[in-house]
Amino acid sequence: MGKWMKRFGGLTFISPWVIGFLVFTAFPIFYSLYLSSCHWNLISTESTFIGLHNYREIFSEDQRFWNALAVTTIFTFVTVPLGIIGSLGVALLLNQNVPGMRVFRTIFFLPAVLSGVAYCYLWVNVFNPDFGILNVLLRPLYRYLGVSYDYLPRWIYGAKTALLSVVLMGLWGIGPGMITYLAGLKGISPSLYEVADIDGAGPLAKFRSITLPMLSPVTLFNMIMGIIGSFQVFTQGYVMTGGGPKDATLFYVLYVWQKAFQELQGGYASALAWILFLVILAFALLTLRLTRGFIYYGGE
Repeated sequence: MGKWMKRFGGLTFISPWVIGFLVFTAFPIFYSLYLSSCHWNLISTESTFIGLHNYREIFSEDQRFWNALAVTTIFTFVTVPLGIIGSLGVALLLNQNVPGMRVFRTIFFLPAVLSGVAYCYLWVNVFNPDFGILNVLLRPLYRYLGVSYDYLPRWIYGAKTALLSVVLMGLWGIGPGMITYLAGLKGISPSLYEVADIDGAGPLAKFRSITLPMLSPVTLFNMIMGIIGSFQVFTQGYVMTGGGPKDATLFYVLYVWQKAFQELQGGYASALAWILFLVILAFALLTLRLTRGFIYYGGE
């Protein structure tokens, strides 16, 4: 009797989370799969089952879908490697034993805790082609080179530079990756570097033969999380550019939002969301597959 009472007590304590998960997470997920095969305008309580029509229309007729997928894929393939390199470089610098290092770690991590909308509005002013700080800093260089100010980058206001601007802004938020790399660096045994010193290895050899292999699980984690996060980028496009100019920053999730809440095509948006889920899953599995022989775990 006591055994069953303990089980009942445990189930009772976790039941609020289980009920919340089933009602607010699991049910909406699977219901959206059903809605992806329906025509639903988000306002009516009724939906019309149309089978795979939404998916056929997406792949055969919707050019903006392909544009959004291309923009998001390019953004991911550029942002993820730059983010990994940047966060690893900063972590190596912040791993030094010098006075005041905790302050610098806090400063570099601070952007990660700011509101997405707040830092987007901040960068809107930074990228302003007339009074933004970037062009203010570039004007003396242009004047020295004798180049007209008309050739200053228009950043998020130019179709050719808008996506690059969002990529550059993303480097400002490398704090989470930096923290995980810093934790990984703290977990590397100093004895490994001592043995390397005895063998006469230089800094570059120690970085290549010890630091990178020991950090490979952290790199894989940051890569997977970076891919998932980059494919779901939304705030930058919504707040800063609205997907423009000329759909240059039409990120995939922004396009899903437009279809759902501007054009009131709930079923179509659900189909787009499930396609995004499959794309992210495919890239994550491909990453795991390609890196299988390069990841070192301490117990191996």
